[in-house]
Amino acid sequence: MTLDLRIEKLVQGGDGLGRLPDGRVCFVQGGLPGELCRVELLQDRKDFTRGRMVQVVEKNPDRVKPRCPLYGRCGGCSLQHLDAEKQAAYLQQVERENFRRIARAELPADFKIHTGAAWGYRNRARVVISASKDGGARYGFRMQKSNGMVPFERCPVLTSSLNDFLKSDASRIYDEFIRNRRAARKKACELDVSLFDNGNGKVSYCYDGMPASDFERNAVSVVEIAGKRICSDASVFFQSNLSLLPELVHSVERAVDEGLESGAATDDWLIDLFSGVGFFAAFLQGRFRRVTTVERDEGCLEHARVNLENRGVAGMCPAPVIIENVSAPAEKWLVENVVDVPATLIVDPPRTGLPAEALDAIAKSSVNRLIYVSCDPVTLARDFAKFSRAGFLLKRAEGFAFYPQTPHLEMMFVLSR
Repeated sequence: MTLDLRIEKLVQGGDGLGRLPDGRVCFVQGGLPGELCRVELLQDRKDFTRGRMVQVVEKNPDRVKPRCPLYGRCGGCSLQHLDAEKQAAYLQQVERENFRRIARAELPADFKIHTGAAWGYRNRARVVISASKDGGARYGFRMQKSNGMVPFERCPVLTSSLNDFLKSDASRIYDEFIRNRRAARKKACELDVSLFDNGNGKVSYCYDGMPASDFERNAVSVVEIAGKRICSDASVFFQSNLSLLPELVHSVERAVDEGLESGAATDDWLIDLFSGVGFFAAFLQGRFRRVTTVERDEGCLEHARVNLENRGVAGMCPAPVIIENVSAPAEKWLVENVVDVPATLIVDPPRTGLPAEALDAIAKSSVNRLIYVSCDPVTLARDFAKFSRAGFLLKRAEGFAFYPQTPHLEMMFVLSR
């Protein structure tokens, strides 16, 4: 079924929202606010519908021609039809409405989204490598809403180093993979490879089943951010936009310093939950007497132990720093450990947000300074509503457009009580 719909606004996820004649909402893939679009309905439910834009009858002036020839097939970028310079403004409108609808509150008037390069920014990626008909190898991304592969030669959002590495080394990596499979008497198949460009000339990579000796040689990497060297590897989570990452670091540092200087928090204890490789704690450890990182991924913890080695870090706190790297789910650690001092707490949970047990434990603790870094504004708004009921006030909100050409946005809240 095809019909013409007027798009009212963008919603979370990047779809346009229109309404059918019967009043039901229709989420339109590829539609922009104000446009009259010819829409093919793909999903028809009792309370809402989904469709895809097949023709723009009346165009939004911010619509542009997608730069990538694979746009619409590749499962990566989904916002290339919107002028890159205007994307942050649209996302800001989306997040203000999300916050209003979910948290029943307003984002601050000075809510800002930090932006960087719109193309060639992505230093981390997961690609598929498979055999090609000429006996070599080809590489690509997964298709949109499919497990199929879309081959590419150069991706416009990947860094030049990643594009060059794939062109020169994809066949070598696939041959290495095939040799390992044969040695293990396993059938060859498509290879999913995680890549990381450290921004300083080295691309690391890994894949499931990579021998430990190869992993140590090819996967481990060191990246320099805001003057600090951070150890990581291609298998663990790390931000995918190194050029914009220092702005998030500086925002977190500023939030911590304001809490210490105002007396809203003390230098007794920094707790970094979902700490990954100890990224934030590594920058902040010199400000506190005690630092605890909590992370359930053992691979991340190995790097955290290196990144937070106590080497007499100079900072605001003259006493030696007590550093603890704890292997545990964040919610379990919070429930089992009483936080009875006005500690500074940093949380950086996955897209699902904070588990209910973690929220309850924070609310009941003596923590009165909370920095919440979120990769999903919807779960952030949900969690803020609960923190608000526990007496926390929103002191600052900032956004970080780490993924231009997509609707994804990182956000940072500073909460205090």
